[in-house]
Amino acid sequence: MGGQACILYGAAEFSRDIDLAVLADEKNLSRLQATLDELKAKPVFVPPMSADVLLRGHACLFRCGMPGTEGLRIDVMSVLNGCEPFEKLWSRRRTLALPGAGRINVLSLADLVQAKKTQRDKDWPMVRRLLEADYHGRSSKPKRARVELWLRELRTSEILIEICRKYARTARALVKVRPALGPAFRGDRGGVERALQTEQDRFRALDRQYWAPLRTELAEWRRALRK
Repeated sequence: MGGQACILYGAAEFSRDIDLAVLADEKNLSRLQATLDELKAKPVFVPPMSADVLLRGHACLFRCGMPGTEGLRIDVMSVLNGCEPFEKLWSRRRTLALPGAGRINVLSLADLVQAKKTQRDKDWPMVRRLLEADYHGRSSKPKRARVELWLRELRTSEILIEICRKYARTARALVKVRPALGPAFRGDRGGVERALQTEQDRFRALDRQYWAPLRTELAEWRRALRK
């Protein structure tokens, strides 16, 4: 669901981490723990992995020690800020066949973009590249759902202006949902850029708000371990 998924969608990002979104039930977590044991993966920080911890929104981090995987970090989550519950994400997943790796399930593009709307500086250029790659790889007659995704999520002013011109009727229906489409209709690149920055600032603030109580809880666990 993280950098590795971005690579698979054509928005290249080197990553030594693997981010996993998992169903947080005991049976599934037991299977995951068995795999982590094979990789000689040890917890990096608190909290210990459990269904309760994951469902509260925490990430559980591991560092692999098996030969050939040394230093590889695996981050496990079940609840993704701003995204729907895992069952919905799973129903929309994309399955890819990779040579030598078999079939791999990844978040849908729309869900991956949503998961990347964080407070971290590095995530926003990735959102932009993900959507640019999808747009430039489009078919000559994209489905309406794809056009709506671009209109809702693209972060490149030139492309937004172009799409509003090409798909004016669909775009007009979404102007109230996304203010950046207003200046895009007028060909006002500066206005689009300002609206996109406002949009980004709002999502970053929401992400800080989401993580604040979780970070407080992590600090309490660390203090308890030091006693």
